[in-house]
Amino acid sequence: MERQPILATGRLLLRPFDLADAHTVQRLCGDYAVAAATLLPYPYPDGLAEIWIASLREGIERGDAAAFAVTLAGEGSLIGGVRLRIETEHARGELGFWVARSCWGRGYATEAVRAVIAYGFSALGLHRIHAIHFSRNPASGRVMEKCGMLHEGRFRGHVRKWGIYEDVDLWGILREPAFRPLSPPGPSA
Repeated sequence: MERQPILATGRLLLRPFDLADAHTVQRLCGDYAVAAATLLPYPYPDGLAEIWIASLREGIERGDAAAFAVTLAGEGSLIGGVRLRIETEHARGELGFWVARSCWGRGYATEAVRAVIAYGFSALGLHRIHAIHFSRNPASGRVMEKCGMLHEGRFRGHVRKWGIYEDVDLWGILREPAFRPLSPPGPSA
């Protein structure tokens, strides 16, 4: 079984999710404001948090995910989550994150996302990390920008949320060095 470390930042501990987190995940993700800003369902159904946490564990074991419960370092309270969906063939990860509404505007998302980006590049050896957010949710874009991600474009009508097609903004960051010239395949002369 693949093991994930605990990542420590100035104010946070990012640890693996545990089934004991399911009730808190359901409560926090079941907040209408959190669901409206993400692809999370609303209302958040009973049992879904347990299924989601189990799927994270399976993804970690397969090597196609890294997922962290975002907790306050001093008290251990769960306040959010950050996940990378990993495509090993291309050495890239798709970043997703959410934070409890009561913790919005305090820099926790930025702190957690920075730590997971660093983990993705240093420990997982990823070349690229990318993420999308609803265009109508610029706060998520500000988190990505503060973490060094570059705005790469907008996909119009890219996802459907509650029956409405939503535009999403795409952000990405490359591990340094960002550019290497291509060499043609085959033996060199």
